[in-house]
Amino acid sequence: MKGLILGTMAILSMTVFGENITTEKLAANLNNPQYIIVDTRESSYFNGWPEEGRTRGGHIPGATDFSYRWLDEENLNEKNTAILMERLKEKNILNSEKNIVLYSTSLKENEKVENYLKKLGVKNIYTYDFNQWEKDDTKPLVQFKGYEKLVPSYWVNQLIEEKNPKGYDGKGYEIFEVSWGPLNSAVTYLKGHIPGAVHINTDNIEPPPEWMINSDGNLINFAKSMGVNKDKTVVLYGENVMAAYRLAIIFQYLGVKDVRVLNGGYKAWTREGYPTKAGIENNSSVRFFGSSQPLNKNYILNINEAKEVIANNKKDQLLVDIRSYDERIGKTSGYTYMLRKGRIKGSVWGMGGTSSVTLEDYRNIDDTMRNGNEILSMWNKLNIDANKKLVFFCGSGWRASEVLFYSEVLGLKGNSIYSNGWMEWSKNSTNPIEMGVEK
Repeated sequence: MKGLILGTMAILSMTVFGENITTEKLAANLNNPQYIIVDTRESSYFNGWPEEGRTRGGHIPGATDFSYRWLDEENLNEKNTAILMERLKEKNILNSEKNIVLYSTSLKENEKVENYLKKLGVKNIYTYDFNQWEKDDTKPLVQFKGYEKLVPSYWVNQLIEEKNPKGYDGKGYEIFEVSWGPLNSAVTYLKGHIPGAVHINTDNIEPPPEWMINSDGNLINFAKSMGVNKDKTVVLYGENVMAAYRLAIIFQYLGVKDVRVLNGGYKAWTREGYPTKAGIENNSSVRFFGSSQPLNKNYILNINEAKEVIANNKKDQLLVDIRSYDERIGKTSGYTYMLRKGRIKGSVWGMGGTSSVTLEDYRNIDDTMRNGNEILSMWNKLNIDANKKLVFFCGSGWRASEVLFYSEVLGLKGNSIYSNGWMEWSKNSTNPIEMGVEK
């Protein structure tokens, strides 16, 4: 929807607020530490997607992000506001000694962010019309190598409207709304979902009461029952975005070649004003998936393979714990049905969130993926070498799945997941664990 108004916004003067900066001056100060360059557009465009109707995507080299979407009223509860303040400090945007350059293709987006920063006391604010940079092919733009995996709302809408969006190969697609629980409890889906989307209950991939990953045969049969073969494009979303990433990892494990997740989930769709449909939708099953067994067997590790990563002390591999700090040190197991507390001995902490169902350290406050450069910086501070093979785990696989998918958006290859994680590890008292604060 935003693309429809870009032409109008582009011709408006960017000098009606703040102080305009020229392309020449901006380019001359890209490496000047006194200038903090800030992309105020939606996160997908920072990642690498071109805005709707355009051909070039990505961000200005060295830029950080402060999306105007983070200032939507629905995102600024007390908890999120506190997170936003911490992020702005980390990005150096609140530094009164720096020159803050806000850029966007939209005057309103820059203005929304500028007004917010002024209320916080930021004074040295410049604004830049990104249309000038974007239309000049000689001006560089930075994209995360796997940005196409995480799609904006307009891409999904183009898919539905048969407009052959960027990267779609035309071999058919399925859209799924993913959440935990049976259809009759999927209130949001029944009330309104993306047209054509079929509901998926995550119990199909991790059945109760064990909540561990289903057998390979059952997963293949599940894919076929949902009309999925390895050559189709699969688009996943949910009100709880974590569920979509969990299923994305399963489909990639099976060998589906083109798996996309809607960046920001259902909320991202509705805020753009795209249509929704109430009720239930069904699709047809397929007879053949394209393989009788998963095509990416090394993508999901079992417990013995996870132990090998630790026991062999391989310098090129790390078992990375994506759980809250309280889970990591053994203050809580994080789950009512997991009794043992602590961490897998030999694993390293990759942070996560404040609980077993949140992932604040890896997301923006509108549930989009956090700036990938900040994720890499966080890992560096935790002594996690992104050049190594990273094997992620959490309590039951949901948080680890999301982080694994983000690592692929960043273009990292060869990473995997110990899917059953702490849930499986903690069941056997002979498996070594540690507790307490790490030195």
